[in-house]
Order: sequence, then structure tokens, then C-alpha cells
Amino acid sequence: MDTLKKHSQIVQDVLKQYTHLSYAYGEIQNEAVFDRETNRYLIVSVGWGNDRRIHGCLIHVDIIDGKVWIQRDGTEDGIANELVQAGIPKDYIVLGFHEPSVRQYTGYAVA
Repeated sequence: MDTLKKHSQIVQDVLKQYTHLSYAYGEIQNEAVFDRETNRYLIVSVGWGNDRRIHGCLIHVDIIDGKVWIQRDGTEDGIANELVQAGIPKDYIVLGFHEPSVRQYTGYAVA
């Protein structure tokens, strides 16, 4: 299996786990939105909590030029380590939510 397909499958497998989260309040579900053509993967939270509409992106990952870009990570512990444990090397992961000047200090890819 080539690297792109392998990394794409790992991202999908890791993100799918977040569709089973339960929230302490409200009727909120996490939905997987995977665009395999453009290599864009999201987990979107949708529902109602405390008489308020909940709709937002929990996780957003893109694969750009062979690198796995974590664009948004709203999880408690972060998904970067999960991706590494699942088989994606740190030098293939870009923490896109950090400013470019800070990325060199993260231990992950710069871009």
C-alpha cells in the first residue's frame, strides 16, 4: 500500500473513534465527514446542549503534498500522538493550528 493510502486509512480509523464519544450534557453527536478525493477529513459536532444549538468542527485533518496537516484539534488530549501510535511518523505530521514560526519547536513536521 502506498504511503498516501496508508496515511489516509490511519487518519480515517483514528477519527472514526470520535464518532462514538458521549457528552455529559445535551443531545450532541459527532459525525465523520470524509472526502477521500481531496484527502480532507473532519469530525463535526451537531446537536443541542443547554438550550443552545451546537454545530462545529471538532477535528479537521488534510493530507497535503504527502503531509498530514492537523488543521483543527478540539479534543482534550490531541490526536497527533494517536496518529503517531497508529503508524504515521512525526515528520509526516504538521500541526497546522500552530503559527508557522512555532512549528519548528513542536517535534513534528514544519510543512
